[in-house]
Amino acid sequence: MMMNCRSLAVLFSAATLIAVPEIAAAQPATPQAAPANADAVTRADESYRRGLRLYSDKKYVEAEAELQSAWELNPTFDVAYNLGNTKYQLKKYREAAEHLSFALRNWPLVKTVAKLKPTAEQRLAESRAQVGALRVTVSAAGAEVLVDGKAVGRAPLEGEVFVEPGEHRVEARLEGYAPVSQTVKSAKGETADVGLAMVAVKSDAQAAGVKTEGGAGAAGVGAGAPVMGQPPAGPVEPPPKKNWVPVIVLGAASAVGLGVGIGMTVARNSAHDDARSKGEVILRAGGECATPSAMFVKPCQELQSIGSRGATLGDAARVAYIASGALAIAAVTYVLWPRPKATTTERVRALPRVQTGSVGIDVLGAW
Repeated sequence: MMMNCRSLAVLFSAATLIAVPEIAAAQPATPQAAPANADAVTRADESYRRGLRLYSDKKYVEAEAELQSAWELNPTFDVAYNLGNTKYQLKKYREAAEHLSFALRNWPLVKTVAKLKPTAEQRLAESRAQVGALRVTVSAAGAEVLVDGKAVGRAPLEGEVFVEPGEHRVEARLEGYAPVSQTVKSAKGETADVGLAMVAVKSDAQAAGVKTEGGAGAAGVGAGAPVMGQPPAGPVEPPPKKNWVPVIVLGAASAVGLGVGIGMTVARNSAHDDARSKGEVILRAGGECATPSAMFVKPCQELQSIGSRGATLGDAARVAYIASGALAIAAVTYVLWPRPKATTTERVRALPRVQTGSVGIDVLGAW
């Protein structure tokens, strides 16, 4: 806060009348406001001048009353300086520290008053040694800070809050947040740190789950209806756990199908090799099976039987491969596409099927 021309002129004229006090940094007891109007400034000037005269006559109690009135009307650096000196003379060290620290924080860069600053600092130090101090930090900016029920400013506070030695209750209040408080013990000449973490609270409408955006209140159209995008009220059952038995069954059946297919393929290849060998024998002997002669009828029948068996084995291998792939796809689908309930697939069974002329796998279950 910059000192106005009135304050500077009065301070110059009174500098020789007031003893220079010792100073220590402190937090003002209440938030300071600008004077309301010119009349308030005029009345503050009158009280200020009377206070200076009373102080020079060592009438400190009367001077305190006049300077306190000037402070309440127009809280400027020079009023704080002289009021702090008066409080110091009356041994009201906590209040002296508050006002002297305010004066020092707002000390003007003017050479004429520079010689007064060391005295202010000295008296603040002496006052500070007689009282405790609190360094208060609040997580929510703008919160009102109270010490023992008395407002001392809004967060963030500029400096320390001076208190009498002993226990004190520090509170922080802000609309939309739960009040928070802490009890702290202070000692002479020491500073205690107080950290207040504020937690935001929901409004009644928010707590009831009612949407109030866009001017729609609880009693508006659709009151009591669920709000889109909000979870339903009441407990929500957790999703059922996936049953891995179907995956194991399907995976095992797929493996069996793959094994059967490989076995059938090997058997088919062996039958083809036998048929090729027997055909070569018939050809080398000069025979053929299209219209075989009497001596080649039986070998040709054997060759035809081997070929038929190879074809059957080949068909069975293809069926086994298809079944194995289908079972694998079913297992992967079950894993990636969870179902709310898995009671039906628990009864899935894969059974090998061997019949005359064919081999396969039957998959039984409910889907």
